[in-house]
Amino acid sequence: MATSSASNTTPLTVLVTGAGSGIGAEVARRFVDRGHRVFGTSRNPDALRAPVPGVTYVRLDNADYASASACAEQVGAVDILVNNAGESQAGALEDTSMEAIENLFRVNVFGPVAITKAVLPGMRERRRGTIIMVGSMLSSFPVAFRSNYAATKSALKAFALASRRELAPYGIRMISVEPGTIATGIGDRRSIHIGDQSPYRAEYETVAAATGRNEQAGISADSMADQIVEAALAVHPKPFYARGNNAAVVFALRRLLPRQFILDMTARKHGLPKVKV
Repeated sequence: MATSSASNTTPLTVLVTGAGSGIGAEVARRFVDRGHRVFGTSRNPDALRAPVPGVTYVRLDNADYASASACAEQVGAVDILVNNAGESQAGALEDTSMEAIENLFRVNVFGPVAITKAVLPGMRERRRGTIIMVGSMLSSFPVAFRSNYAATKSALKAFALASRRELAPYGIRMISVEPGTIATGIGDRRSIHIGDQSPYRAEYETVAAATGRNEQAGISADSMADQIVEAALAVHPKPFYARGNNAAVVFALRRLLPRQFILDMTARKHGLPKVKV
């Protein structure tokens, strides 16, 4: 793994959002093990069941933009920001209220943008910094009944890739990372929006069952954390990384095959037959 000389000799200040569990906790743990100064965020730091040793926890609620400014002020100068915190959602688009959709965008998109904006002035003034947006391969391979979640992760990726050149003159590296299916138990915390009598219910149940099986067989949070830390410390990081779900193969197919074929392939993986429209 290629890392910068600064990452090997000089402790960096790292801010990892959603560091109380799952990928965020493992990312924070790895930075601590490398000797860096690590801050992790939680909506309620005092209620964490298993805080990572060596991590200083601070409050951040992605839905509360004012908390982003307060968090950045408390942490001070940040060298690496890992925007990992977010929520998962599934269900039929027609059955999901606009309020639920707006709340998801607030947590998964606008919150990460708010904390990014809060640390950017300091990075720009020091002419160095790395920001990682943790997305989802559902952005590149969208599937039925995950439209809202996939849309938030697509927006996050677009923010990262579009601002990469904008920030590069100031020594700031912007990176998008897409995990595939992760075995972190996130399915147990996913908000579901499907009516009892919904015409979409049968196919939703098919996709939900397949998603559950895929998540049980998904890659570990450890593996994804390794990828994120590798990207953050790379001398010349790529704009985009993906891991899980045979990423190298499926992204190659995505480049070579028609879009409709990829959509049909993704649907079949989740138990849905091909439908011509």
